[in-house]
Amino acid sequence: MKALMTTLSLTLFALPAFAVDTSVTYNSGILVLLFVGFCALIIVAQLVPAVLALMGMTKAAAQSSR
Repeated sequence: MKALMTTLSLTLFALPAFAVDTSVTYNSGILVLLFVGFCALIIVAQLVPAVLALMGMTKAAAQSSR
């Protein structure tokens, strides 16, 4: 009886996981993808000079401390 109750309780506990609908995962169009890609391009274009400037300042600080 204890094994039956354990099995039944575990089955009922996991039942909502079986009811999840995963058939619709991505519903956006190509314009949304292009917009997100353009935003990512802007972010990368701003990060490259910032990283180069940070590396230059770090090298200058290391040389001046010697």
